[in-house]
Amino acid sequence: MNFRYVMGGCGLVCAAWGGYLLLQQPEPWRIAVWLGGAVVVHDGFVAPVAMAFAALVAVAGLRLHGVPRGALIVAGSLTAIALPPLLRPGGVANPTVLPLDYLRNWLLALAAIALFTLAYVGVRAVARRVGRVGGEGRRA
Repeated sequence: MNFRYVMGGCGLVCAAWGGYLLLQQPEPWRIAVWLGGAVVVHDGFVAPVAMAFAALVAVAGLRLHGVPRGALIVAGSLTAIALPPLLRPGGVANPTVLPLDYLRNWLLALAAIALFTLAYVGVRAVARRVGRVGGEGRRA
């Protein structure tokens, strides 16, 4: 049997199970509104920002392959996960619920991703340059 059909069948089973669980909730419309909002945010904000960034990178003549692309995916995923604590309204009634400085920690994590990516790309560029110079010296 074709692997695509097996995976498609698994997807349909998971979707049916999710629909069943949704209908078992006391207020399923609230979850449906939340899911609809997620689609609107993705299609109205995340996808256009990603496409604009890709267009800017292409216009600048940069090629983002491998590690830089992976770093952007990790930073985007980290941001998506960090949004609920970052966007929480004011303080919370129970200070132990969200006790950390999430904005500072998120910025530190993004800075670490950027630093490691730049260091990796820089070391690779230097190694390529040294390899070219060393290779040209041997030929002469």
